[in-house]
Amino acid sequence: MRRQSSIDQQIWWKRVRDHRYIRSILFFTIGIVLYILLVGNVIPEKLEIELSQVADHDIRSPITVEHKTATEERRSAAVDEVGPVYELKREYSQNQVRKIHDIFDLVNQVRTEELVDEDEETGASPEEEREADDALSDQVEFVKEVLSPRTSNDISDQTLETFLQASDSQLQIARETTTNAVYEIMSERISTRDLPEAKEEVRNQISISTVSNNLLEAMQEVAEFAIIPNYIYDANATDQLRQEAAESVEPVLIREGQLLVKEGEMINHDIYEQLRVVGLLDDSFNVFPYIGLAILIGLIISMLSYYLNEAQTSVQKNNSHLLMFTIIFILTVIIMKITSLLEGLEVQGVGFVVPVSIGAMLITVLIHTRVALFTSIMFAVIGSIVFNNETVGTFHFSYGFYILFSSFAGAYFLSKSNRLSRILRAGLFISFVNMIAVLSLLFMRMVQIGWVEIGMHMAFAFLSGFIAAVLTIGLLPFFEAGFGILSTSRLIELSSPNHPLLRKILVEAPGTYHHSVVVGNLSEAACESIGENGLLARVGSYYHDLGKTKRPHFFIENQMKMENPHDKISPQLSRTIIIAHPYDGADLLREYKMPKEIIDIAEQHHGTTLLKYFYHKANKESEQEIPESQFRYPGPKAQTKVSAIVGIADSVEAAVRTIQKPTPDKIETLVRKIIQDKLEDGQFDESDLTLKELDQVAVSICETLKGTFHQRIEYPEDVKGKGDKKHERNS
Repeated sequence: MRRQSSIDQQIWWKRVRDHRYIRSILFFTIGIVLYILLVGNVIPEKLEIELSQVADHDIRSPITVEHKTATEERRSAAVDEVGPVYELKREYSQNQVRKIHDIFDLVNQVRTEELVDEDEETGASPEEEREADDALSDQVEFVKEVLSPRTSNDISDQTLETFLQASDSQLQIARETTTNAVYEIMSERISTRDLPEAKEEVRNQISISTVSNNLLEAMQEVAEFAIIPNYIYDANATDQLRQEAAESVEPVLIREGQLLVKEGEMINHDIYEQLRVVGLLDDSFNVFPYIGLAILIGLIISMLSYYLNEAQTSVQKNNSHLLMFTIIFILTVIIMKITSLLEGLEVQGVGFVVPVSIGAMLITVLIHTRVALFTSIMFAVIGSIVFNNETVGTFHFSYGFYILFSSFAGAYFLSKSNRLSRILRAGLFISFVNMIAVLSLLFMRMVQIGWVEIGMHMAFAFLSGFIAAVLTIGLLPFFEAGFGILSTSRLIELSSPNHPLLRKILVEAPGTYHHSVVVGNLSEAACESIGENGLLARVGSYYHDLGKTKRPHFFIENQMKMENPHDKISPQLSRTIIIAHPYDGADLLREYKMPKEIIDIAEQHHGTTLLKYFYHKANKESEQEIPESQFRYPGPKAQTKVSAIVGIADSVEAAVRTIQKPTPDKIETLVRKIIQDKLEDGQFDESDLTLKELDQVAVSICETLKGTFHQRIEYPEDVKGKGDKKHERNS
């Protein structure tokens, strides 16, 4: 009843432990803890600083950021330095000369064919003079209508009347003189500012003409009208030059680590603005670092989740091992965080004392090397953030490089063996790798390095590996006991003859103890031949028949100089006693909190095999055919290759002792027959053993047995006398 209740509790706990949401909760827990530990490394420390306050310590920029206000000021200054762009419009001189020709051509067109000379004018009657004046006015009006409005407005009626009344020769002189003067003046640069001087100059040039005063004034008026600015402001070219000047200005950057204010310096407006820009003032809040950290942690968790769910390791399906991984991961990050605080001591290289390889070593020993290597990459990324105390919000790649190589060294060195002595040697190996990594980082700085600085860095790098090894050895038993992890060191501890259960077997069932030792030898070699854990097979073999200590004399190996008690009881009772021993042993192992792998070997090494001897004995004594199921072990069948191999070795060891004068051929025939019978009986169906592996197991067991049952040399009987013997002893 108690055993059934224990089984029910185990089933309930297994359902809870293996629930699909447990994995999500564990990964979510890693993410939350990472965010809490790293948020201080991406958010700059807020300073309580006011204008005109004296700084009590040096303040450096935690990030690289553009000082947009200063950049805009520089761009405005660059734009202001670009003057307006002017362009000389040479075609304007031709245009204005053409306008003058148009005026004179129009005047010639409307002039009467017969001009009134001075004599006729003086002899004309008043009525004729009025008619002539009216005709002249009409001609002026006609000319002004034909001309453009601007020209009409700028040239007076008196000027037009003068041109209309001038003689052909005078008009020709006026045309040539005016156009030449305008063309000459317009050939030079004339800006709006220079326009009055140009007009005055053209008047001066025309004034030397030998014409009447009225015609001279008309010519000067037309010339002044024709003089216009030809050196024109080019808005497009000016804008383009100013844009190029603005774009040529480099952004004003405040570099990470840049000294913003020295200790004892007064905080002026410019310094205060720089502190605001880099986010060191209380009045500024930037949500982007929080979001960026969340995205980064989400990426880390996604990569971990995908890899651990795909990797062929115990973490893939065993949530208990995933919980252990979670604890190791978080513990390692916490150690990195605590170590990073030591940099506040301002001791050179103190950060390199971080024993980050503890995580890689624990994961290698307790889970798998592949998981440790992948996790080392994550530790490097996280460490480069944790140790960015001087450059908040960025990655400190020097520490990331150091942590990566340190963790890789621990994982690689322990990948082949994880004995305690090996862990200590791994610490020395890690220290060596750490020192090489630190030395390369120091030399790549391209600055003068003192021997004292080098010595400090190397000393801390050496301590890192040593501390990591010590912590690994100290924490390993807690993880092994808390999660039932069967590491090499734990197996070695369980294989000690001084263990209470092994002492119990030795004292209460010495024949079983000897049998278990031989089974251990056979199964260890067989497991190693197919790449399985040979040490686990050996230790499991030591405990696989622990249940026989409950009734040791009912098992033949313990029946020394006594009658077989099975001869006096029924086959059914013998069956009950024999079949009970795997489960009695499993229960006793559970009471002693033994690892699950050892319990499984004890419970599964017989699988559902048939007790052939007692089955046939019962059939002989019974009148009816007895079903085989009554004389079969209830199972379960072997679930792992190690359990199956221990079962094979157990059967082989018991059977080989019955061979009279064993020879290699007899041994091999027996071994292969036992394996063939178990295979046909379906005992390997749940263990994933292949036919090739079974053949390798058979070869290995035969080789081991040949070494045990080798032929011995028969020495001749010693017929020498006592005197001779004494002489031999003295010689």
